[in-house]
Amino acid sequence: MGLLDSVLGQVLGGGAQQQQPGGGLGGLGDLGGLAGALGGLLANNGEQGGLGGLGGLVTKFEQAGMGDVIGSWIGKGENAPVSGNQLNDVLGSDTIAAIASKLGINAQTLLPMLATMLPALIDHLTPHGKVPEEGVGNHDDLLASLSGLLQKG
Repeated sequence: MGLLDSVLGQVLGGGAQQQQPGGGLGGLGDLGGLAGALGGLLANNGEQGGLGGLGGLVTKFEQAGMGDVIGSWIGKGENAPVSGNQLNDVLGSDTIAAIASKLGINAQTLLPMLATMLPALIDHLTPHGKVPEEGVGNHDDLLASLSGLLQKG
């Protein structure tokens, strides 16, 4: 996943250095904060964004007419690209603003990071090509998965 690390390093390198204390994950700095935000968004208990886990996120994409996009991330094969603006439309500006605020960055900095990281994370969390019936786990499970994804080289 060297490309993901490279892209995120470039995005994060431009002024996203305001990390809340304790927000890092294993020395990942701002990536750890983003990991925490994504974990909260996708966790089964739906903490943070209240989306209802990965299943809730799939529903949001379907309601926005983008079910095929998130379906490509879950299914096997190439991940369809998504733009920051599309994510803003799907997740809602309040959710984006809340995540950006938690990370100490603005939404315009966050959106390209999410557009790069979310497809890779969802692809990683669904290795069998479908959303697991039991969901993708709690916040801690997701942090461990994301940490593993970022450390792959």
